[in-house]
This record gives sequence, C-alpha cells and structure tokens, in this order.
Amino acid sequence: MPHEVIMPALGMAQETGLIVAWYKSPGDAVKSGDVLFEVETDKATMEVEAQADGFLTQMRAHAGDEVPVGDVIAMIGEDAEAVHTEETPAGTAASEAADLPEGHPVIMPALGMAQDTGLIVAWHKAPGDAVDAGDILFEVETDKSTMEVEAGAGGFVAALLAEAGEDAPVGETIAVISAEKPSNPLQVSRSGGARAPEPAAAPAPRSEPEPARAEAPAAARKAPAPVRSDGGLLASPKARRLALEQGLDLTRLVEAGHPQPYHAADVEVLKSLPAKAPADAPAATRRLVAELPADGFPGFAAWAAEHAGLGDGNALLAGLAAASLGRDSATVTVESIGRTSVHSVPAGPLGGISDADPDTMPDLYLRDLRMSRLSTVNLGAEAAPVLTLTRSGDGLSITLECASHHLTAAQAVSLLSEFAGRMEQPLRHLL
Repeated sequence: MPHEVIMPALGMAQETGLIVAWYKSPGDAVKSGDVLFEVETDKATMEVEAQADGFLTQMRAHAGDEVPVGDVIAMIGEDAEAVHTEETPAGTAASEAADLPEGHPVIMPALGMAQDTGLIVAWHKAPGDAVDAGDILFEVETDKSTMEVEAGAGGFVAALLAEAGEDAPVGETIAVISAEKPSNPLQVSRSGGARAPEPAAAPAPRSEPEPARAEAPAAARKAPAPVRSDGGLLASPKARRLALEQGLDLTRLVEAGHPQPYHAADVEVLKSLPAKAPADAPAATRRLVAELPADGFPGFAAWAAEHAGLGDGNALLAGLAAASLGRDSATVTVESIGRTSVHSVPAGPLGGISDADPDTMPDLYLRDLRMSRLSTVNLGAEAAPVLTLTRSGDGLSITLECASHHLTAAQAVSLLSEFAGRMEQPLRHLL
C-alpha cells in the first residue's frame, strides 16, 4: 500500500512549509530513515526523513514550493514502475475541504519527530463555542507525553473533525475556527459520519443527583478504575501539577466514580471530597531526606548529550534511580512539571534504557520538582517508593517516601544513599 508523505508541522502556529530541496528523485529507492527533503518555516530549517521503505513514485510539490501543513507532497510505493512524473491534483482533498466551513484550520500537532498520530484525550470546547487564540482547545496524547493544545486563533468552533478517544494523523485538520458564529456547527467522527453537536448538558452525569438514572452510566465509566489502580490514570498535565502542588491524590476521583480524563476543574472537585478515615492511612510510612551541597546532574546531562548522544534527561534520571535499587532491571516513572514518562532500565549502559508502556506498574517513582518553588514534600506512601528532587539553596534535597512493606529500613537507607551519591557525582558512579 502506498505511503503518503505529508508536509510536517514543525511548530504549533505553523500553517505552511517551504520545500528547500529534495534529496530523492522519482523512481529512487528509499529506506525508512533516509533524508527525503528539507523544509523551512519562519523559525527553523529541518531535514525530514522517510517513514517507509520503497520507491519514490510521485512528487506533488517541488523545491521552492510553499505547501500547507498536512498536504500530501509525495508518495512512496512498493514498485518502481508505478512512478508518476506529473503532479497529481488534490481533487479528493479539495472535495473534502469543500464540505467544511471556512475558517482557521487546527491541525494535529507533532510532539516528536517520530510521531505519526496523536490520540485526542478530550475537547475543551464544543461546536459553536466562542474561543480565544490562547484558550485550551483540546488535549493530545502520544506514546511519550500528554499536552494541552491552544486554539491558535480567535472566533467560534465551526467544526470538530474527530472525537475524544480517536487517533488522528499528524498534520491533519481536526477542527475549524471561524470568524463568525456558525449557524450549523459540525461534529464529525473519524470512524464515520457526521452528527449534530451534543447539548452542553451532556456532561451532567458527572454530578447527577438522581442515583436511579445515573447508576448504569456511572458503573460503566468506573469500570476501568480497578485496572488503573496503579495510578496510570488519564489526567492533563495542569491537573497533575495542581494536585501535586496541593498534596492531593487524583486516584481518589477514580475511587469516587468521577469519569476520566481529569482536568484543572476536577482538582476543585477533589478538594471537596470528604477526608479519608484514619483507618485508610498506611500503617507505617518511611520518609528519609538527603541534603546535597551541589547538584551534579545538569553538568552530567550536558556531557551525556554531547559525548554519548543521550539527550533525554528523564531517561538519565531513571537510569541513576534504577541503578540505586540494586536490581538487574527496573521500571521507573519520571514525573516533572508538564511531562510524565515511563522507562524500562536494564542492567548495563544508560544507552540501553527504553520507553515502557505508560500503564506499566513502576518499581519506583521519581518526581523532579527542581523547577518548582517547592522545597519540602511530605505526601506519604504510594503504590511504589517515591524519590522527590527539590532545590535546597545552591544544592539539592532528595526525599524518599515509601510504605514499610515496600522497603525495609536498611533498603530505604541504601536506596537514598546510593541515589544521593549518583546525583552529586554521576560520572564517578558510572566508572
């Protein structure tokens, strides 16, 4: 099946890209990873790699052409004999576009160079709603991160071209914002067919006071909760940050039956929940703190990026933390402001670290709060031991919190001591 090559989005506000040069000609053999063409925007110039093996069978745009983001500019086929020398008019795209309301197109952004699609976690605006350029329009999730995406233009939501829970290709138009209020706003599912926008009262089951009518839907929404009891719930980065800063546990919303994903407004609901009975608290919690005069990790991260090509700071932190556990392998979840990542850390060089399934139960949590204003944390035990990094003057403070059944006292002391040594002098511990 032919593979479409689209004009990528190199920035959130980018609408077009200028093709500077093609590195392949029609009929040339192409391998995934080969540099295919060079594209320029008002902020950057970047070489774009092919994402499929085969032959360049068609070029729909040439060097010097400025092409809208998301447009197909080339085709990679399996057979060199299928080469087309003429540009193919975008008749299908034009006919599809004719059915859409006029306005500013909102595309699925690229959060990483290897990303092909993004999962729409939630829409923050409904068809017909007024929107400002800086308003959060939707949340998108890839295999590595979740991000809130702004509208990028002011006006009204004229069309939503995908539903929450659906994947959309990078560069594809997923919404349209019009200058005037639309008379017939459009809601479309990628799985097929348009439908009328749901009334604003649709989310009412969240706070439905009549248990008889809300019982069945609530039960359906709560079904995933037991599967995600490890904390792998769906929540926006802002909601996670607010909960973390206020010492709140988002899993309590799952227990209370509130549907996911969670947003900033749900943090207020969480605050209103009645306090847990003392009997629910862990029988024994360990909390140890190490103070370091200097933080050696920034210099180490810069060295690793320059000399070893290891540019993912979260993966490096996961490697140092896992090594401190003293196991052959470990899964570490690293949480920083606006980003959460899960890493599989084998024994051996840091280059062997790979991304893990986001729903995997980690052996260790690591919270990097060095960029926040927090200086002390006391959040209690969670599903696995938690190491928290905070600033301490010019140095670093490391807090370990865990339940007594996670680590013995000796194991807790060893873990914190080992990790503190690695954070103060990372290179020495790699020798």
